[in-house]
Amino acid sequence: MPEKNKLQRYAAIFEDIKAGDIMSTRIVEIAADKKIAHAKELMKIKKISGIPVVDEQRRLVGIISIEDIIHALEFNTINDPIRRVMSTQVVTIRREDSLAAVVDKFENYKFGRFPVVDEDNRVCGIISKEDILHGILEKFNLIYIHDLKRTSTLNTEYSAITGEKLNAEEANFHYRIDSSDIDAAGTGAAMLKQFLSGKNFHNDIVRRVGVATYEAETNVVIHSRGQGDIFFFQDQDRFIVRVVDNGVGIEDLDKAMKEGYSTAPDHVRERGFGAGMGIANMKRFADKLVIISEKGSGTQVEMIFYLPSQTWPLI
Repeated sequence: MPEKNKLQRYAAIFEDIKAGDIMSTRIVEIAADKKIAHAKELMKIKKISGIPVVDEQRRLVGIISIEDIIHALEFNTINDPIRRVMSTQVVTIRREDSLAAVVDKFENYKFGRFPVVDEDNRVCGIISKEDILHGILEKFNLIYIHDLKRTSTLNTEYSAITGEKLNAEEANFHYRIDSSDIDAAGTGAAMLKQFLSGKNFHNDIVRRVGVATYEAETNVVIHSRGQGDIFFFQDQDRFIVRVVDNGVGIEDLDKAMKEGYSTAPDHVRERGFGAGMGIANMKRFADKLVIISEKGSGTQVEMIFYLPSQTWPLI
């Protein structure tokens, strides 16, 4: 289905979602009197194609794009102040705009992202197409696709949340889950936690990754009756953890989501596993969670953990 039709379909279904619900608050902004070269470096560091330009009260006064940077390089004006090249006719989204209105902006203007402003025209967020999909996933909490072809559901090549390509061979950490040994359940999570601790990441995010991964790994050992893998990918501001298996799949995700519900046999419960808190704890500790499962083919769990947010200075 074309992307345009997908977004329009989502907008019609989730009419109660507002821009403020889905916008990203990790805002990068810049002052108009700074050099264009500063904007260039900031775009490079943050991997973005445009930056809102604000005044001393952080009110939106313009936007500078990668096209403006290219123009400045071409005419050797890269050290000029941003105010000379920024666009002052900025298309914005209001915090209270509906999802349908947001989608219309993307379709009408073909921009990659829009600044979100409050009633005083201060930038309070940024919305990209990825944020729209994130918002819809938040509304669902989980996506469960059942009895569809494996090629269209359990696709381990691309992220189910961001759509980016995730090459298993390029994972920063990989662990093969031995589902035949229940006593080894959680070993992969412990090794991942040790891996992250060795890189001096904040204790809170290491703990959250460890707990959520432990639950996903244990579910593979207890329920999948197949083989599984843990993959960890590190990005600039987030971690992605994927736990996949080729087992029997989840029969009823709605029931599985309920705290205390478990299909673990008695001998598993006697060992202290199978309390029915696995998915609930994954949801509690991950910032984003998607589960895709297909009966008879397996389950794919994907979790995103955002690194501790930073308040970006007005530079």
